[in-house]
Amino acid sequence: MSYALTADQIQIQDLIRRVARERVAPRADEIDRTAEYPHDMFALLKELGLFTLPFPERYGGTGNLLSACIAIEELGRVCYNTAYLLLVQWLPFGALLAGGTDAQQQRWLPGLAAGELRGAFSTTEAQSGSDVSGIRTRAIPVEGGYRLNGTKIWCTNSDLADFVLVAAREGSEAKSPISLFIVEKGMKGFEVGKKEDKMGARGVPSCPLFFDDVFIPRENRLDGGFKAVMESFNGSRPLIAARAVGLAQGAIDHAVDFIQNRTAFGQSVSEFQGVRWMVADMVQQTEAARQMLYRAASLVDAGAPAAQLAPMAAMTKCFATDVAMKVATDAVQLFGAAGVSAEYPINRYFRDAKVLQIIEGTNQIQRNIIANSVLGRAARA
Repeated sequence: MSYALTADQIQIQDLIRRVARERVAPRADEIDRTAEYPHDMFALLKELGLFTLPFPERYGGTGNLLSACIAIEELGRVCYNTAYLLLVQWLPFGALLAGGTDAQQQRWLPGLAAGELRGAFSTTEAQSGSDVSGIRTRAIPVEGGYRLNGTKIWCTNSDLADFVLVAAREGSEAKSPISLFIVEKGMKGFEVGKKEDKMGARGVPSCPLFFDDVFIPRENRLDGGFKAVMESFNGSRPLIAARAVGLAQGAIDHAVDFIQNRTAFGQSVSEFQGVRWMVADMVQQTEAARQMLYRAASLVDAGAPAAQLAPMAAMTKCFATDVAMKVATDAVQLFGAAGVSAEYPINRYFRDAKVLQIIEGTNQIQRNIIANSVLGRAARA
């Protein structure tokens, strides 16, 4: 399959790269240092009309995941947090597009597309991160809707969101089916807890959620099915990989600039063979991740079946984020003692890279998906 960039995609790449360097990069360190949500960066992305980039033209998008990955890559090259702003808007948008009713889509998607509304998506609980089957939050059917009770953790964007898509078991049985519910800001009994003080991804808040007998109207239940919505996220894992590729490239940019402007033993650090080989490996690994990313996104755009997309998305997310961690680690090494100083941005790249190996399914879970696609599921004792 060919996945060379089209003229339109090159134009998007050039635009976002210029904006990233001129307007986003100068804010990146401050966003990380203060751990404050970058409202100005949200406004910038809104101004550029990027919130619907991967979605159908009727919402103002391109209908093209590869274009979205290119935008994420260029933003992630200079600022992990600004790239994250796109993803946290795209996740609930994609879920509603995949599993929402016509009425739900008409109510929520135009606002998300315009940047007038913000959403969040929540599945994780203390005992059920990668193991979605461990979800304990309950939505008990009552007249006119449901009563929602439970607790979620690590819900990104929740303290700013106008609504949260919440995964809960529909019924009181231990293995009741999991459904998704639209929980709106201000609903009685719904509270967002204190934001976590995170090592990386500091500019976009993650918070616990508390549901105390929250009444959810029947029309706020997604009818598309939890499995269908989760399968749609085969398109979100390449977006995580895009942030990883961008981060790795940014780490290379900073490391190359540093070693070319530093001398040791009477010559530029960049002249030492050991250093040059490290840089060569970093570049090779990043380019391999980029090519895997572009292929995965192209498969999504071509409408490949879920059975093909799931392992490809897992491979792409796993490989690209491992590369980001390796490249960021090597970049810190090239900085020497300066690499562990908050004075230099490479410290931020290192911390953000670690987050990428964990979110959207840990890389251990991605390896399970890959192995299962080749070997079948392992027998359980």
